[in-house]
Amino acid sequence: MKKFIVFLLFTSILASGYSKPHVSGSYQIDASKNSVYHNAVGIRYMEEHCYYAAVQEFKIAISLNPNSQSSAISYNNLGRAYMELGFAEQAQDCFERAISLYGLNFDYYKNLANCYAVLGKSKQKIEEYKKSNNPLNKVMLGLLYVQTGQKRAGMITLDSYCMSEPDLILTGGVREYLRELTEENAAGN
Repeated sequence: MKKFIVFLLFTSILASGYSKPHVSGSYQIDASKNSVYHNAVGIRYMEEHCYYAAVQEFKIAISLNPNSQSSAISYNNLGRAYMELGFAEQAQDCFERAISLYGLNFDYYKNLANCYAVLGKSKQKIEEYKKSNNPLNKVMLGLLYVQTGQKRAGMITLDSYCMSEPDLILTGGVREYLRELTEENAAGN
């Protein structure tokens, strides 16, 4: 009987067809892909108005891939979520980080300008941006002028930026914004 049990055990091992799972030697976990995934989940939460969950997803995305153009997108989205929740101070930091990581997206500037308006810092920031020699700060200055009711000065500043930096990616967004402002002025008169 013992021989029979040993025989059954031995044949069951042989007949089981066990093989090691195939794993290539170059398999790596890619944090940047996971970062994109978490950013997308956060956007879905934003669409569903689940802002606290969105904040957590954007934070995960940033932690997986910090200091990249992709994290600039996540910072901007995190700032938008904070604005929806009424945390403008935290949103300001997020928008400023987004611009510092990738300063060629016009939406980041518009979001930061709106944040300054909510915080009541627009006039203070106009004075700061006037002193700057950075050509990209003209974009912020123009947006702040428009927000404070100085539409003409804002349009002149933004047009001056477009003339001085015609080849930047950001310039296309600024030109579109100027076109919208011009149409609003034409419809208002």
